[in-house]
Amino acid sequence: MRLLYLVNQIGGPGGLERVLSLKANYLVQNYDYEIHFITLNEPNPEPFYYFSSKLVFHNIRVSGNPIKYIFEYTTHLRTLIKTIQPDVISVCDDGFKGFFVPLILGKPCPMIYERHVSRNIALQNNTSLLSEKIVSLKFRIMNILGRTYTNFIVLTDGNLKEWKIKNIKVIPNPLSFYPPEEEMSTLTNKKVLAVGKQSFQKGYDRLLQSWKIVQETHPDWELDIYGTISEKEALPELAKALKVENSVNFHAPVKNIAAKYKEASMYVMSSRYEGFGMVLTEAMAYGVPCVSFNCPYGPSDIISHHQDGILVPNHDTAALANGMLSLMNDAQQRTRMGANARANVKRYLIEEIAQQWDNLFKSLL
Repeated sequence: MRLLYLVNQIGGPGGLERVLSLKANYLVQNYDYEIHFITLNEPNPEPFYYFSSKLVFHNIRVSGNPIKYIFEYTTHLRTLIKTIQPDVISVCDDGFKGFFVPLILGKPCPMIYERHVSRNIALQNNTSLLSEKIVSLKFRIMNILGRTYTNFIVLTDGNLKEWKIKNIKVIPNPLSFYPPEEEMSTLTNKKVLAVGKQSFQKGYDRLLQSWKIVQETHPDWELDIYGTISEKEALPELAKALKVENSVNFHAPVKNIAAKYKEASMYVMSSRYEGFGMVLTEAMAYGVPCVSFNCPYGPSDIISHHQDGILVPNHDTAALANGMLSLMNDAQQRTRMGANARANVKRYLIEEIAQQWDNLFKSLL
């Protein structure tokens, strides 16, 4: 089967790039797939994550005013589709234009849309009544155009509530890794970990507010935050204003993030919203219990409250702090939840998720 992924870019350190590398590598190495990627203005000749040499990459370059941009994109895309002749096309474009691809191409074969973010992403730019109306109109159009796809895939049960589409199905993200027992975290280091780019979505401003409460009684614990650094978020300045700068460390993305999970005794997610929350599953694979806001959507699908982690009401920074404190104060609870987390997260193993994708692709033929 010839499978085509249509995506903006695959070179960066984000969650989508990571998921695509995992899925495509596994499918091309363990199933009978020929897999192609079409990217748009891809700036990174060397991807941050590993992509198998068996994968075939094509890049479309477009520029100019919107009319020229759309014309070039449409022309190049149609030409490549005729050349590749895919059996199935999977569109991984969370932007508005991704919904128009079946109309652009005339749907030459079964087409899947993969939604990797929550619709709540519009919140960060929704600052006026006019922008609210524009977003509402775009969502109505997206619901209509989403029905033109053969299947519409979301990551969590919560995401199902965001769309009025009948051909919708849940397939979660796969685990990036599942280390052997001897590689699990010892849960003895006084380190709390958070991973993700500095942005409104990730809510690190809220995390720092919670961390101020934690530091009042546990000044010997450290918070390590790994992710693309944004001066706009001004997090170091906020940490200094809250007088927690000596216990908070901001780091750029690292390829070997697994080593950081192994060093941590707790993972904390402060996101305002999520598409899934793959970092939670990664931490749990290392036996690290997680404390998370119960934001839309993902954490409640992944974490079983008080069994393998702690969920607290979204926006309640005091509750997030108390969740961290409860694990800091009780090593036995950390150990129990960490062991449960490692066992429960097996349902996201790549073998399980790839099988779901293989079944879907073959059902379309």
